[in-house]
Amino acid sequence: MQIEALVSSNAIQPLHLSIYKMAATIGRLLKTSAKVATGGLKVSASPHGNSVNKASRILTCPVLQKTCFSTSTAGWAPAVTQHAPHFKATAVHNGEFKEMSLDDFKGKYLVLFFYPLDFTFVCPTEIISFSDKASEFHDINCEVVGVSVDSHFTHLAWINTPRKAGGLGDIHIPLLADLNKQVSRDYGILLEGPGIALRGLFIIDPSGVVKHMSVNDLPVGRCVDETLRLVRAFQFVETHGEVCPASWTPNSHTIKPTPEGSKEYFEKVNN
Repeated sequence: MQIEALVSSNAIQPLHLSIYKMAATIGRLLKTSAKVATGGLKVSASPHGNSVNKASRILTCPVLQKTCFSTSTAGWAPAVTQHAPHFKATAVHNGEFKEMSLDDFKGKYLVLFFYPLDFTFVCPTEIISFSDKASEFHDINCEVVGVSVDSHFTHLAWINTPRKAGGLGDIHIPLLADLNKQVSRDYGILLEGPGIALRGLFIIDPSGVVKHMSVNDLPVGRCVDETLRLVRAFQFVETHGEVCPASWTPNSHTIKPTPEGSKEYFEKVNN
Protein backbone atom coordinates (compact mmCIF):
# COMPACT_ATOMS: atom_id res chain seq x y z
CA MET A 1 0.00 0.00 0.00
CA GLN A 2 1.33 3.45 -0.93
CA ILE A 3 2.02 6.03 1.77
CA GLU A 4 -0.45 8.53 0.24
CA ALA A 5 -3.19 5.89 0.24
CA LEU A 6 -2.56 5.19 3.90
CA VAL A 7 -2.89 8.90 4.70
CA SER A 8 -6.11 9.33 2.71
CA SER A 9 -7.65 6.29 4.40
CA ASN A 10 -6.74 7.67 7.84
CA ALA A 11 -4.48 4.66 8.50
CA ILE A 12 -1.93 7.24 9.59
CA GLN A 13 -2.38 10.91 10.35
CA PRO A 14 -0.78 13.51 8.05
CA LEU A 15 1.14 14.82 11.05
CA HIS A 16 2.97 11.51 11.22
CA LEU A 17 3.74 11.38 7.50
CA SER A 18 7.35 12.55 7.78
CA ILE A 19 8.04 10.04 10.54
CA TYR A 20 6.34 7.35 8.49
CA LYS A 21 8.50 8.13 5.45
CA MET A 22 11.60 8.13 7.65
CA ALA A 23 10.71 4.66 8.98
CA ALA A 24 10.18 3.37 5.45
CA THR A 25 13.52 4.84 4.35
CA ILE A 26 15.30 3.24 7.30
CA GLY A 27 13.70 -0.07 6.38
CA ARG A 28 15.01 0.19 2.82
CA LEU A 29 18.49 1.10 4.05
CA LEU A 30 18.54 -1.83 6.45
CA LYS A 31 17.43 -4.16 3.65
CA THR A 32 20.20 -2.83 1.41
CA SER A 33 22.77 -3.18 4.21
CA ALA A 34 21.69 -6.76 4.82
CA LYS A 35 22.10 -7.56 1.13
CA VAL A 36 25.60 -6.08 1.07
CA ALA A 37 26.57 -7.86 4.31
CA THR A 38 25.50 -11.22 2.91
CA GLY A 39 27.25 -10.76 -0.42
CA GLY A 40 24.00 -10.47 -2.33
CA LEU A 41 22.36 -13.52 -0.78
CA LYS A 42 18.61 -13.42 -0.36
CA VAL A 43 17.59 -12.27 3.10
CA SER A 44 14.40 -13.69 4.60
CA ALA A 45 11.58 -11.22 4.97
CA SER A 46 10.58 -10.09 8.44
CA PRO A 47 7.70 -12.11 9.90
CA HIS A 48 6.03 -8.76 10.56
CA GLY A 49 5.90 -7.81 6.88
CA ASN A 50 7.78 -5.11 5.01
CA SER A 51 9.13 -1.96 6.60
CA VAL A 52 6.20 0.18 5.46
CA ASN A 53 3.58 -2.09 7.03
CA LYS A 54 5.67 -2.37 10.19
CA ALA A 55 5.96 1.40 10.40
CA SER A 56 2.20 1.69 9.89
CA ARG A 57 1.55 -0.58 12.85
CA ILE A 58 3.99 1.37 15.00
CA LEU A 59 2.58 4.78 14.12
CA THR A 60 -1.06 3.76 14.57
CA CYS A 61 -0.36 1.96 17.86
CA PRO A 62 -2.19 3.61 20.82
CA VAL A 63 0.99 3.48 22.92
CA LEU A 64 3.12 5.26 20.31
CA GLN A 65 3.80 8.27 22.49
CA LYS A 66 4.92 6.02 25.35
CA THR A 67 7.69 4.48 23.25
CA CYS A 68 11.09 6.02 22.56
CA PHE A 69 13.93 5.42 20.16
CA SER A 70 17.05 3.73 21.51
CA THR A 71 20.62 4.20 20.38
CA SER A 72 21.24 0.48 20.80
CA THR A 73 20.75 -2.04 18.01
CA ALA A 74 17.63 -3.34 19.77
CA GLY A 75 15.81 -0.50 17.99
CA TRP A 76 13.39 0.30 20.79
CA ALA A 77 14.13 0.95 24.43
CA PRO A 78 11.84 -0.13 27.26
CA ALA A 79 9.38 2.52 28.37
CA VAL A 80 7.71 3.37 31.65
CA THR A 81 4.16 1.87 31.77
CA GLN A 82 5.20 -0.84 29.27
CA HIS A 83 6.24 -4.43 29.96
CA ALA A 84 9.93 -4.92 30.66
CA PRO A 85 11.96 -6.85 28.08
CA HIS A 86 12.24 -10.51 28.98
CA PHE A 87 15.65 -11.82 29.97
CA LYS A 88 17.17 -15.18 30.82
CA ALA A 89 20.82 -15.72 31.75
CA THR A 90 23.15 -17.31 34.28
CA ALA A 91 23.50 -15.56 37.62
CA VAL A 92 25.70 -15.97 40.67
CA HIS A 93 23.74 -16.09 43.92
CA ASN A 94 24.99 -17.26 47.30
CA GLY A 95 28.14 -18.56 45.64
CA GLU A 96 26.26 -20.77 43.17
CA PHE A 97 25.47 -20.56 39.46
CA LYS A 98 21.78 -20.57 38.55
CA GLU A 99 19.62 -19.75 35.57
CA MET A 100 17.53 -16.66 36.18
CA SER A 101 14.82 -14.97 34.16
CA LEU A 102 12.31 -12.16 34.48
CA ASP A 103 9.64 -14.81 35.07
CA ASP A 104 11.26 -15.68 38.40
CA PHE A 105 10.09 -12.35 39.80
CA LYS A 106 6.39 -12.51 38.97
CA GLY A 107 4.41 -11.27 41.94
CA LYS A 108 7.31 -9.20 43.27
CA TYR A 109 8.88 -5.86 42.61
CA LEU A 110 12.27 -6.04 40.93
CA VAL A 111 15.10 -3.52 40.91
CA LEU A 112 17.25 -4.41 37.91
CA PHE A 113 20.41 -2.34 37.84
CA PHE A 114 23.17 -2.42 35.25
CA TYR A 115 26.80 -1.51 35.88
CA PRO A 116 29.77 -1.36 33.48
CA LEU A 117 32.28 -4.00 34.62
CA ASP A 118 33.51 -6.17 37.46
CA PHE A 119 36.79 -5.29 39.19
CA THR A 120 36.32 -1.57 38.66
CA PHE A 121 35.93 1.41 40.99
CA VAL A 122 32.44 2.88 41.39
CA CYS A 123 30.70 -0.45 40.69
CA PRO A 124 31.62 -2.24 43.94
CA THR A 125 30.35 0.69 46.00
CA GLU A 126 26.94 0.41 44.35
CA ILE A 127 26.69 -3.36 44.58
CA ILE A 128 27.74 -3.44 48.23
CA SER A 129 25.28 -0.63 49.03
CA PHE A 130 22.41 -2.54 47.41
CA SER A 131 23.52 -5.72 49.17
CA ASP A 132 23.61 -3.99 52.55
CA LYS A 133 19.98 -2.90 52.03
CA ALA A 134 18.82 -6.26 50.64
CA SER A 135 16.76 -7.10 53.73
CA GLU A 136 14.93 -3.76 53.51
CA PHE A 137 14.02 -4.50 49.90
CA HIS A 138 12.89 -8.01 50.85
CA ASP A 139 10.69 -6.57 53.60
CA ILE A 140 8.67 -4.73 50.94
CA ASN A 141 8.44 -7.70 48.54
CA CYS A 142 11.20 -6.45 46.26
CA GLU A 143 14.23 -8.24 44.82
CA VAL A 144 17.42 -6.62 43.56
CA VAL A 145 19.54 -7.98 40.69
CA GLY A 146 22.78 -6.53 39.33
CA VAL A 147 23.78 -7.02 35.69
CA SER A 148 27.01 -6.53 33.76
CA VAL A 149 28.54 -7.91 30.57
CA ASP A 150 31.02 -10.03 32.55
CA SER A 151 30.77 -13.82 32.74
CA HIS A 152 29.40 -15.64 35.77
CA PHE A 153 32.94 -16.92 36.40
CA THR A 154 34.20 -13.34 36.66
CA HIS A 155 31.29 -12.45 38.95
CA LEU A 156 32.23 -15.34 41.25
CA ALA A 157 35.91 -14.38 41.25
CA TRP A 158 34.98 -10.81 42.21
CA ILE A 159 32.69 -12.02 44.99
CA ASN A 160 35.51 -14.20 46.32
CA THR A 161 37.88 -11.22 46.41
CA PRO A 162 38.10 -9.39 49.79
CA ARG A 163 36.59 -5.93 49.94
CA LYS A 164 39.88 -4.44 51.08
CA ALA A 165 41.32 -5.58 47.75
CA GLY A 166 38.47 -4.07 45.70
CA GLY A 167 36.31 -7.18 45.75
CA LEU A 168 32.71 -7.66 46.79
CA GLY A 169 33.09 -10.22 49.53
CA ASP A 170 29.88 -11.82 50.75
CA ILE A 171 26.87 -10.16 49.07
CA HIS A 172 23.15 -10.82 49.38
CA ILE A 173 21.97 -10.06 45.86
CA PRO A 174 22.46 -12.02 42.62
CA LEU A 175 24.66 -10.82 39.77
CA LEU A 176 23.47 -11.68 36.27
CA ALA A 177 26.01 -12.49 33.55
CA ASP A 178 25.17 -10.70 30.29
CA LEU A 179 28.17 -12.03 28.39
CA ASN A 180 26.54 -11.76 24.96
CA LYS A 181 25.32 -8.24 25.87
CA GLN A 182 21.75 -9.05 24.85
CA VAL A 183 20.09 -8.00 28.10
CA SER A 184 21.92 -4.66 28.13
CA ARG A 185 21.02 -4.16 24.48
CA ASP A 186 17.36 -5.04 25.01
CA TYR A 187 17.13 -2.55 27.87
CA GLY A 188 18.64 0.18 25.69
CA ILE A 189 21.67 1.00 27.84
CA LEU A 190 24.51 -0.77 25.99
CA LEU A 191 27.37 1.39 24.75
CA GLU A 192 27.98 -0.46 21.50
CA GLY A 193 31.51 0.91 20.98
CA PRO A 194 33.20 -0.21 24.20
CA GLY A 195 30.63 -2.97 24.67
CA ILE A 196 29.66 -2.12 28.25
CA ALA A 197 26.45 -1.00 29.91
CA LEU A 198 25.69 2.43 31.27
CA ARG A 199 24.41 2.63 34.84
CA GLY A 200 20.79 1.89 34.00
CA LEU A 201 18.25 1.18 36.74
CA PHE A 202 14.75 -0.19 36.23
CA ILE A 203 11.99 -0.67 38.79
CA ILE A 204 9.62 -3.38 37.54
CA ASP A 205 6.31 -4.09 39.25
CA PRO A 206 4.84 -7.54 40.09
CA SER A 207 3.11 -7.66 36.69
CA GLY A 208 6.37 -7.05 34.82
CA VAL A 209 5.61 -3.41 33.99
CA VAL A 210 8.35 -0.77 34.13
CA LYS A 211 7.50 1.84 36.77
CA HIS A 212 10.78 3.76 36.74
CA MET A 213 13.91 3.93 34.63
CA SER A 214 17.04 6.04 34.97
CA VAL A 215 20.49 6.04 33.41
CA ASN A 216 23.71 7.50 34.80
CA ASP A 217 26.88 8.10 32.85
CA LEU A 218 29.76 5.83 33.87
CA PRO A 219 31.55 7.97 36.51
CA VAL A 220 28.63 8.54 38.92
CA GLY A 221 27.02 5.95 41.19
CA ARG A 222 23.39 5.76 42.27
CA CYS A 223 21.59 6.30 45.57
CA VAL A 224 20.19 3.11 47.06
CA ASP A 225 18.01 4.98 49.56
CA GLU A 226 16.34 6.85 46.69
CA THR A 227 15.61 3.55 44.97
CA LEU A 228 14.00 2.24 48.16
CA ARG A 229 11.96 5.42 48.43
CA LEU A 230 10.66 5.05 44.89
CA VAL A 231 9.61 1.42 45.38
CA ARG A 232 7.78 2.35 48.57
CA ALA A 233 6.10 5.26 46.82
CA PHE A 234 4.83 3.12 43.93
CA GLN A 235 3.53 0.56 46.40
CA PHE A 236 1.79 3.25 48.46
CA VAL A 237 -0.02 4.55 45.38
CA GLU A 238 -1.16 1.04 44.44
CA THR A 239 -2.43 0.34 47.95
CA HIS A 240 -4.04 3.66 48.86
CA GLY A 241 -4.91 5.31 45.55
CA GLU A 242 -3.30 8.59 46.57
CA VAL A 243 -0.31 10.15 44.82
CA CYS A 244 3.08 11.05 46.26
CA PRO A 245 4.42 14.62 46.08
CA ALA A 246 8.04 15.64 45.64
CA SER A 247 10.46 14.10 48.15
CA TRP A 248 7.71 11.93 49.63
CA THR A 249 8.75 9.54 52.39
CA PRO A 250 6.66 6.99 54.31
CA ASN A 251 4.29 8.59 56.83
CA SER A 252 4.46 11.98 55.11
CA HIS A 253 1.47 13.67 53.47
CA THR A 254 0.08 12.40 50.18
CA ILE A 255 -2.40 13.89 47.71
CA LYS A 256 -5.88 12.75 46.79
CA PRO A 257 -5.88 13.03 42.98
CA THR A 258 -9.00 15.17 42.66
CA PRO A 259 -9.39 18.98 42.53
CA GLU A 260 -11.19 19.02 45.87
CA GLY A 261 -9.06 16.36 47.54
CA SER A 262 -5.79 18.00 46.55
CA LYS A 263 -6.81 21.18 48.37
CA GLU A 264 -6.51 19.29 51.67
CA TYR A 265 -2.84 18.62 50.93
CA PHE A 266 -2.04 22.16 49.83
CA GLU A 267 -3.73 23.61 52.90
CA LYS A 268 -1.65 21.36 55.18
CA VAL A 269 1.74 22.12 53.63
CA ASN A 270 1.22 25.84 53.00
CA ASN A 271 0.20 27.01 56.46
